[in-house]
Amino acid sequence: MKVAVRPSIYCSACPACAVGAENACPSGGFVGLSGGGGGMSDQVVLPAEACHPLPPNVGLDVGALVEPLAVAWHAVDASPIAEYTADKPPNCLVLGGGPIGLAVCQVLLARGAKKIIMSEVSVKRQQFARQLGATHVMDPRQFDIVAATQQLCDGAGPDIVFDCAGVPQSIETACRAVRARGSVVNVAIWEKKVPFDPNWLVFREAKYSAVLGYNDKDYKGVIEALKEGKMKPEAMITARIALDDLVEQGYGVLSGEKEKHVKVLIDMSIGA
Repeated sequence: MKVAVRPSIYCSACPACAVGAENACPSGGFVGLSGGGGGMSDQVVLPAEACHPLPPNVGLDVGALVEPLAVAWHAVDASPIAEYTADKPPNCLVLGGGPIGLAVCQVLLARGAKKIIMSEVSVKRQQFARQLGATHVMDPRQFDIVAATQQLCDGAGPDIVFDCAGVPQSIETACRAVRARGSVVNVAIWEKKVPFDPNWLVFREAKYSAVLGYNDKDYKGVIEALKEGKMKPEAMITARIALDDLVEQGYGVLSGEKEKHVKVLIDMSIGA
């Protein structure tokens, strides 16, 4: 059976787990990162509930993308996107075109967003964004993102902003760009403290929320969308390598040329 594995580690007993927020478990982590084996292990044992069957029309290569897509699904699901309708879909801004920002574009496309605006400095990632669902792509070094998005969104600004960049400028841009009573969703993990002025939100009566990882429902949502063809994330796979080439063409490429790649897959059939 083909499956996509949800590699979450959590205690099932703390207050966070008790309310279904196992992704925020204080003892939480991920298989391979926090323990329990990993991708380089000969064998890994996981609970049956962590293994989500893939539909016949979803290959193992796309199945490997379920995990990052689930992060994006969780972020979009935490936004007020469900309050919008097909007759009045939301305009959205995504800040940062890394793997998760690009995955957010895919999920927004599947969830019926009207305009998906991507802000990204890398030319290669701008190209990926266009392939993966962005309707407008802008380099923040060349455009005033706040002014440009207001113009694109009938003077009001985007309804929902997703900050996937996690840099000081992105949080300010997100809060200044969002429309009155819109929503900003923080998806990024921050490496250090950054300046933040609550008035950026106060004078818009805008909402700011934060998300972390994913839950079981997010895996199910992604897999169902893939089954129905609402997402076509194959362009996220930017290289396929043999296991023997992992260090040089895998870790080396992602650490030294990460802007040129989204996901590098190890194909066990290469060199077999």
